[in-house]
Amino acid sequence: MGGAVSAGEDNDDLIDNLKEAQYIRTERVEQAFRAIDRGDYYLEGYRDNAYKDLAWKHGNIHLSAPCIYSEVMEALKLQPGLSFLNLGSGTGYLSTMVGLILGPFGLNHGIELHPDVVEYAKEKLESFIKNSDSFDKFEFCEPAFVVGNCLDIASDSHQYDRIYCGAGVQKDHENYMKILLKVGGILVMPIEDQLTQILRTGQNTWESKNILAVSFAPLVQPSRNENGKHDTVGLPPCAVRNLQDLARIYIRRTLRNYINEEMQAKGITQKAPPKRKRRRCRRRRINTYVFVGNQLIPQPLDSEEDEKMEEDNNKDDDERDHNEALKPEEPLRNLLRERIMSLPLPESLKAYLTYYREK
Repeated sequence: MGGAVSAGEDNDDLIDNLKEAQYIRTERVEQAFRAIDRGDYYLEGYRDNAYKDLAWKHGNIHLSAPCIYSEVMEALKLQPGLSFLNLGSGTGYLSTMVGLILGPFGLNHGIELHPDVVEYAKEKLESFIKNSDSFDKFEFCEPAFVVGNCLDIASDSHQYDRIYCGAGVQKDHENYMKILLKVGGILVMPIEDQLTQILRTGQNTWESKNILAVSFAPLVQPSRNENGKHDTVGLPPCAVRNLQDLARIYIRRTLRNYINEEMQAKGITQKAPPKRKRRRCRRRRINTYVFVGNQLIPQPLDSEEDEKMEEDNNKDDDERDHNEALKPEEPLRNLLRERIMSLPLPESLKAYLTYYREK
């Protein structure tokens, strides 16, 4: 599934294409997509495929097409502070983007069938927290992942504001999924080859809307243990943040607000480095006419003059690109980190406030 938009050269290029095709329609979703580089969730050697609008699978590791994730993010109508459950959380790519919108007081849980994929997701999450430039620009709801079959969730599990299922749901499991949803909540899942948005309007009332025709692999049916019963899966607990963690959240928020106010007062905006535009070669053509039978047919031929002009233009472009490559790139400043490191605090406390990030 995928291929609805043109391939991009990088993550921003892909997002531009998704916006142009109206898959990404809101600023909040756009910011989340730009903050998380899809290529970081690919195995080495496969990254060249990351910015195509195609699904990708290697062993148990799987990513849906970008157009699918875009529609899912828009259909979930995410807000800060909500609870989210990702059924079939995979690499954690979607859960991490969701966490940027939910903020520190949301709840972000995922359940994944394959243990190796859960380990992969945890590695990618740790890499994002420690290395991504985007981490300090958002207040983040860190995902928590567990191993298990989503059809084995314990019956006394808590309910969620938003749920997404990343596998095809059979009709006889539809009600099972709905019970996990709070009243007023939104469930997005593929049913009968349609990505469907379901709103729970009351204790026993629902509204459904088809979003997009899709093709998903079906949910794996749960296996039985030696006693012929299913092993139930417990979801992560709804833990209350401790005072130390709350203090870090509010200190970082206060410093970020001060920085924004100072920059606004000075009329300064920190912008991302300009993207290099893709070169588009346009060839002018002249028409000649040839007789085929008794018909006069126009035949487009390249003009020698135009070919020479194109070669000259390409040389100019190559020289310009070479000169740009020689210019040292000025790294974007992490103003929040700079402010924290300038505080008169013990180094251990500074490290805690920066989440032990090294940059």
